[in-house]
Amino acid sequence: MKISVQEADFDVGAEISALRAGNPQIGAVASFIGLVRDLNDGSQIVAMTLEHYPAMTHKALTAIVAEAETRWALLGCTVIHRVGALFPTDQIVLVAVASSHRADAFAACEFIMDYLKTQAPFWKKEQTPEGERWVESRNSDEAAAGRWG
Repeated sequence: MKISVQEADFDVGAEISALRAGNPQIGAVASFIGLVRDLNDGSQIVAMTLEHYPAMTHKALTAIVAEAETRWALLGCTVIHRVGALFPTDQIVLVAVASSHRADAFAACEFIMDYLKTQAPFWKKEQTPEGERWVESRNSDEAAAGRWG
């Protein structure tokens, strides 16, 4: 398991190669890459700042991945989440999951991302031409996480 909260960008190809390196049992890798959009709620996004509390964030991400490992047969997992100043088209998050079979990899990847959106302590502030605003949690994110019971 690799969990990293960092300011630096990440290389998706290198991360997936590292995840699957040397394990012939891996038959599937599912991944999700989240990006900064240029529009949100009808406003242009000039930049976004992501903040977090390091010890709390790492603990939450570790717990989310551990829960996924109890639900699906995983052979590896990488979660990278960026913090600091980000701009439209920048990568924010990578969730990559390795398993013997695609169903476990797909489900675990989606589960981790859904829980990350609702249970990991990140705070987003968007800069728009009208000023700054904190991003509120979305009902759709809560609904997505709720379906996992």
